Amino acid sequence: MSDKTNIILNINGRDHAISVESRRTLADAIREECGQTGTHIGCEHGVCGACTVLVNGEPVRSCLMFAQQAAGKPIRTVEGLAKGDEMHPMQRAFMENHGLQCGFCTPGFLMLAVGVLEREPEISDENLIDVLSSNLCRCTGYQNIIKAVRAAAIEMRQS
Repeated sequence: MSDKTNIILNINGRDHAISVESRRTLADAIREECGQTGTHIGCEHGVCGACTVLVNGEPVRSCLMFAQQAAGKPIRTVEGLAKGDEMHPMQRAFMENHGLQCGFCTPGFLMLAVGVLEREPEISDENLIDVLSSNLCRCTGYQNIIKAVRAAAIEMRQS
């Protein structure tokens, strides 16, 4: 007898019918069952934020959420930011402001920043820095990440 459950994950507007064990994390399901490998897995304890995705528009640590909890809810990953060949303003700002560095933490930072700025476009600089401090960059290049998010925030407000 299988202890797997059939669920549908809607990732970036596309349904993925998968079968998962109840303890399967959303991060693992996104990467392994759905083939969306842009979401990185870092600490697997919800500390580093590398696995941040948007569920119902809210940033969540996908390593702390079970895949079954996300069934039927819209999930947005880094693969869903660009529109075809056109990068999202946040992606473009990370490139232009050298916020990418080694790139491992980048998907988590992108999704965290996009989720926060879409919900609160007029966020204060102090609160923005506080939000970004919840994700870790092992390259320690936070200044360029903050510069990129500030630049994207301006562009996102204008569009």
